[in-house]
Amino acid sequence: MSNLPGTIARRRIYLMRHGHVDYFAPEVVSTRNTRDVILTAEGRLEANAAGRAFAHMSFDRAICTGLRRTCETAEIVLGCLENAPPLEIEPDLAEIRGGGQVHVTSRAELVALVSSHFEKASADGATLMGGEAFVEAQARAIAAVRRILAEPGWKQILIVAHEGINKLVLSWAAGAKLSAAHAFEQDTGCINLIDFDMVCGADGKPGPEIARSLIKAVNLTPYNYVKHGMNLTSLEAIFARREDEQA
Repeated sequence: MSNLPGTIARRRIYLMRHGHVDYFAPEVVSTRNTRDVILTAEGRLEANAAGRAFAHMSFDRAICTGLRRTCETAEIVLGCLENAPPLEIEPDLAEIRGGGQVHVTSRAELVALVSSHFEKASADGATLMGGEAFVEAQARAIAAVRRILAEPGWKQILIVAHEGINKLVLSWAAGAKLSAAHAFEQDTGCINLIDFDMVCGADGKPGPEIARSLIKAVNLTPYNYVKHGMNLTSLEAIFARREDEQA
């Protein structure tokens, strides 16, 4: 069966963001390599909370982006399931590539800079701080999602990706291209739920073409469902916490 029970041709993607990481950990600062950053203890707890939320469910497939923080998150989640599928890698869902060194005087200024880039993501030639163009990042992510949806034999799938790429996928699923990307907050360890109605072929089975997308849930955090005390954006929280630790 390749459609959700009770539906004709509907498939479901649970799209997660990886758990909490520290982009200012000493080893990250010394190497300037944020792509290989790993989960913090908090991030592992967030992933475990998601795993417990999924514990009564089953996935036909599970995919991460190949970056360590998504691999770790997915492995923790799958470790909470009785019959977990093998973990697959889809590099085209890896995070948007930023530019080189950014000259700012405070972390608050950096947060504002990143946020402003997402607010302008739909502008011609817009990039993430001089790095990858938003339109190109969205195109590769959408192409990956379309490839996955076109593959037979599954009805429900887990994908663990990143804040920026999730924003682009959600904006596309909402029919807004890039213009709504900035509005989709993605807390660490969050879960989004998108259903896709597929066009049926002559044989009555779901084909590769998407008829419509249905966003059923956004930014669910099983470790704090009602967001009590979570008054900051994820970037603000990461930077503010590090400043508090160093104060």
